[in-house]
Amino acid sequence: MEPQTTAEITPEYIKQLIYSILPEVLAQYREDRERAFYNQLLDRLVRLEEELKALRIEMNIRFDALIKEMNTRFDAVIREMNARFEAQKQESDAKFEAINARFEALTKEMNTRFEALIKEMNTRFEALKQDSDAKFEAINTRFEAQKQESDAKFEAINARFEALTKEMNTRFDTLIKEMNTRFEAQKQESDAKFEAINARFEALDKRLSFLQWLIVFGFTFISVVITLLNFFK
Repeated sequence: MEPQTTAEITPEYIKQLIYSILPEVLAQYREDRERAFYNQLLDRLVRLEEELKALRIEMNIRFDALIKEMNTRFDAVIREMNARFEAQKQESDAKFEAINARFEALTKEMNTRFEALIKEMNTRFEALKQDSDAKFEAINTRFEAQKQESDAKFEAINARFEALTKEMNTRFDTLIKEMNTRFEAQKQESDAKFEAINARFEALDKRLSFLQWLIVFGFTFISVVITLLNFFK
């Protein structure tokens, strides 16, 4: 653009001049604004980084102090809990020892009482067995004597019937047969009764031997046996 004189300065010229200078001015202004903005932003970032470093250092210090305090408290709690557990364990051990001692004493006392009871029961059963054996012996003796007496009577009767048979062969053949039949039936009945009695005595002997192992049910069975003995008397 050619230079013009003062007389030639016109609004159009000013306008063109402004238009020609304005881009450079705007560019310079923009550049200055950007440089100022970037400098301000950089300063803020630097200050922020410094603040963050200071905050990080402070947080590390506070965290280390908190860790130390927590460790101290945790150690104190652990020591307290260990002391309480030790005291509780000692107390529990003492209680268990006392309970074990009481159970030991109770077991010894129960064993002593049970042994004394067993001895007493054995003594009573021995005495009762001897009494029962003596009664059974007396009953057997009575049955043997009665059997011998019955056998002697039957032998005497047979002898008499033999003599009577020889004397009265013709007249009493029928009567002798009938009497023999009746006596045979009576003898079988007597033998059956004696066998039943012997079987009952054998069963009773087995029960008496079994009574030595059954203390609880012994008294009931012995009372039954005594009742039977009184019945046979």
